[in-house]
Amino acid sequence: MTSTAPSVTTVESTTAEVVVGVGPLSIADVVAVAREDARVVLEPTAIAAVSETRRVIEALADDPEPHYGISTGFGALATTYIDSADREQLQLSLIRSHAAGSGAEVEREVVRALMLLRLSTLMTGRTGVRASTAEAYAALLNAGITPIVREYGSLGCSGDLAPLAHCALAIIGEGDVRTASGEMVPAAEALAAAGIHPVVLAEKEGLALINGTDGMLGMLAMAITDLDALYKIADLTAAMSVEALLGTDAVFAADLQALRPQLGQAASAANLRAILAGSAIVASHAGPEDPTVQDAYSLRCSPQVLGAGRDTVDHARQVAVRELASAVDNPVVTLDGRVVSNGNFHGAPVAYVLDFLAIAAADAAGIAERRIDRHLDVSRNKGLPAFLADRAGVDSGLMIAQYTAAGIVSELKRLAVPASVDSIPSSAMQEDHVSMGWAAARKLRRAVDGLRRVLAIELLTAARSLDLRAPLQPGAATSAARAALRTRVEGPGPDRPLSAEIEDAVALVADGSILAAVESVTGPLR
Repeated sequence: MTSTAPSVTTVESTTAEVVVGVGPLSIADVVAVAREDARVVLEPTAIAAVSETRRVIEALADDPEPHYGISTGFGALATTYIDSADREQLQLSLIRSHAAGSGAEVEREVVRALMLLRLSTLMTGRTGVRASTAEAYAALLNAGITPIVREYGSLGCSGDLAPLAHCALAIIGEGDVRTASGEMVPAAEALAAAGIHPVVLAEKEGLALINGTDGMLGMLAMAITDLDALYKIADLTAAMSVEALLGTDAVFAADLQALRPQLGQAASAANLRAILAGSAIVASHAGPEDPTVQDAYSLRCSPQVLGAGRDTVDHARQVAVRELASAVDNPVVTLDGRVVSNGNFHGAPVAYVLDFLAIAAADAAGIAERRIDRHLDVSRNKGLPAFLADRAGVDSGLMIAQYTAAGIVSELKRLAVPASVDSIPSSAMQEDHVSMGWAAARKLRRAVDGLRRVLAIELLTAARSLDLRAPLQPGAATSAARAALRTRVEGPGPDRPLSAEIEDAVALVADGSILAAVESVTGPLR
């Protein structure tokens, strides 16, 4: 895993375009633009409302009384009055000085999500920008031009300042961008090639382009999308392990789950029942003759752990939906025409759930890794070869695949340490408490990638165990998952390099192939 590992779950866009300005964007809208290059369309009446609000800002610009962000400096310099002749330079200097990111490039999909969400706030008519500035953002997205944004620079308060400033730098024709083909070129060159005129920023516009939780929110939207799929995959791999390790499905019965009415738990257990339905392997040891009194926690408690993760995702989804309906800027133009300073740019609501999701992802990977280890341990795998090797001793089988999973889980535990409890004061103690939401989002991307990889290794391991249970045959759903895996990964045999096979399994999980194969048997999983 790397800090910039992209989330690669394939999302099929349901529309060729996303209309901005008719109401809050959905999580699916964000993903469609970020990952599928859906075209952005600005709603005409919303554009008119943006222009109407702009007149409020222009009136205040002529007021001899200072107004923050319009005729004053920023942050700790908010008491410094700026003459009208210097205000264009004030906005330009703001963007240039705040474009201070460092480190590796941020993934294209994250930058596109960030730009879309900033555009969405501009289109609320609460920020006071000109319509032409909002149109420039839409044009950049539709041309496939992606500003170069760096890994470090946001404290998750006063907006994702540096990342957003790098995007704003692009629309004024400065800095570097990547074209739709991925080539890095100067922004001025890319804008000219696309027929986009660089924006000359007017009063308050620079501030409006950088004050928002857009980066962390975009990453949250994509993480929710990825985790929705991965929790279904986690149910699948858990079911395959229960089956291959001669566990029982009796503990997943609906009446038992109803005794503890947690919604996610019920959904996970229902998936396990559907996936294991009709399994000859499960049936082979069911009933009073089964010597196992009860399975280990990693098998028996899977719905409880994966269900809690689902509930965490649903909580995060509620926060994301509310944030998508927000107009985050400072100062903000109220509905009655006042320009008021506020603290809505503070990323705490988003940061908390980003951290919470990293905790849940680490635990889901942790329980999967424990099941992987059971497959390989001859004292616990109920008759399977040691390490599932062809000739144990001569061959090591999947021994080191478990090491890989364990190494990832160890990293996920470190990534589960919350970023949102940290705060480093900035701007001469004016901004003395920050959310670190950007950092929480960046580590969550690593955590989602790690969870995907651990589940792929469990898929690989459980499929081999099922092969080794022959002539007993698994159920139709797990057989479909195994067959989909076998299109890229061979079954049991003498040792061979595992790295490419693990990567193939990861790709099949990421592109939706495994889940599609299972749902072709079970119908849509919950």
